[in-house]
Amino acid sequence: MLFAAPLTPGRLVQRYKRFLADVETEDGVVTAHCPNPGAMLGLKQPGRPVLLSHSTNRARKLPLTWELVQADLPGGPQWVGINTLRPNALVAEAFHLGLIASLAGHHTFRPEVRYAQASRVDFVASGATAGPCHVEVKNCHLMRRPGLAEFPDCVAARSARHMRDLAQVVAEGGQALVIIVVQMHAEAFDVARDIDPAFDRAFREARAAGVEVRAYRCAVSPAGVAITDEIPVITPR
Repeated sequence: MLFAAPLTPGRLVQRYKRFLADVETEDGVVTAHCPNPGAMLGLKQPGRPVLLSHSTNRARKLPLTWELVQADLPGGPQWVGINTLRPNALVAEAFHLGLIASLAGHHTFRPEVRYAQASRVDFVASGATAGPCHVEVKNCHLMRRPGLAEFPDCVAARSARHMRDLAQVVAEGGQALVIIVVQMHAEAFDVARDIDPAFDRAFREARAAGVEVRAYRCAVSPAGVAITDEIPVITPR
């Protein structure tokens, strides 16, 4: 996924109120939308190089969106994607390119489908030779040990509910897949169980019930973000 136009460089002044960030650019300090409800551990230190996209939608109050940060992670600095609105589009792109091996045999990818009592799954994949598969996408950008991506970076009660709902889909005879989109270079994925033990428990129970989990890392650069290949999920079942 290439960015539609060159990104605006700057340095982070502060991230605040969850969805706002002040950034020092060559034109002065601007306020950008921060499309990330998480804690952003290790990614929000003042002074970090950041890149902003610009929306042409005149109705937007904040035309700039924070997309990337150059983070000093274990193992060395790298660009990290912080926009949690990107992973669904990245997964859809990878699906149509045939990069999601677990969805081979599916040819339709329908977004935002209601299921369970109060949930909405990111996609339902279907095809002539494969039954429907509920697909939930999670964004990941936490790294506390070299090469190890972790999720979540804060308490994720909604994500835990998703895991339980997907387990119910499998219990009723359906298929369910969780795709972890790692918006940085990592060698493996694990659950940050010390940050949210309840999510860890729901994650393990869902896998034990038959929910498939796959993690994919991305190539991240100022030109764009794209899913490249699968990495191991090392969380014990």
